[in-house]
Amino acid sequence: MSSNVGLSTPRGSGTSGYVQRNLSHLRPRDNIAPYPKDYDSIKAHKQRQPDKEILEHDRKREVEVKCFELRDKLEDEEVDEEEIEARVDEMRKRLLGEMKTGGRIDPRGLKPHQVHELAAAKLAESERLRNALGISADYEEGSHWRKQGEEKERRREQRENEYARAKGRESSP
Repeated sequence: MSSNVGLSTPRGSGTSGYVQRNLSHLRPRDNIAPYPKDYDSIKAHKQRQPDKEILEHDRKREVEVKCFELRDKLEDEEVDEEEIEARVDEMRKRLLGEMKTGGRIDPRGLKPHQVHELAAAKLAESERLRNALGISADYEEGSHWRKQGEEKERRREQRENEYARAKGRESSP
């Protein structure tokens, strides 16, 4: 036993007294900070933008899966090939038309690997929240404080100008 580590005696402890390192303990790393240290990198961090082409591809793929399921079902029912083609084409046109109008994406039904769908849902949620709170689209975080500072500076300059004019009037007679 060295440097006061471990038990004074292993008797009654149910262990052999051998001291092991705790491999599950996570040591903090100083060189890799979990948060950015400078304000510019925080300000530059924007919300992830979804790739529209990937989203469109996934929607078209869903349409084709549904069409294939219909085709498979109709083939099992032994419907003739021309009727199958007609029904599948009709369903494809209807689903593609619904796809163009778009729909709200429910983030609860998405998997973690669907990053573009999650990003699109997050953008839609942020837009709804922004509209509900009445925040303008060109709002910049911290702009209120900058406006207050500019107003304070403008009033200070105005007071100094008035003071200089009043001082000029006093010294002129």
